[in-house]
Amino acid sequence: MRKVTRPVGSPAFDVSERSAGQEFIDPRGEGEPDYRAIQQSQEFARLRRRLRLFVFPMSALFFLWYMAFTLLSAYAHGFMSRKVSGEINMGTILGLTQFASTMAIVLAYRRFARKEIDPEVDRIRELAGVDAK
Repeated sequence: MRKVTRPVGSPAFDVSERSAGQEFIDPRGEGEPDYRAIQQSQEFARLRRRLRLFVFPMSALFFLWYMAFTLLSAYAHGFMSRKVSGEINMGTILGLTQFASTMAIVLAYRRFARKEIDPEVDRIRELAGVDAK
């Protein structure tokens, strides 16, 4: 049987049992958040995991798309110079789609952060007794 372990310094009780503003206060009594406790908490681990699950695949996807465009530009001159309409060729269209895909990624991340990341950050701030900015 596999033993379930908790990160070092994580509490032995559920998140819902925590009182707001008490969990991540520095025990030295200076009123500052205990950043080490925050970093080792389940909430912070969940926040980082959610962020990585978006950022790494999206970065890899964009990198592959960028490299495909670069390689086509360097080695597929016939394809990239193919006229689509008037003086507009495939290279121009694919180059402009680089900008469009960048904007799509920015908008997707903005939506993702608003729905998935920001509520987790607010919860960590609440547990740390820090007012949202």
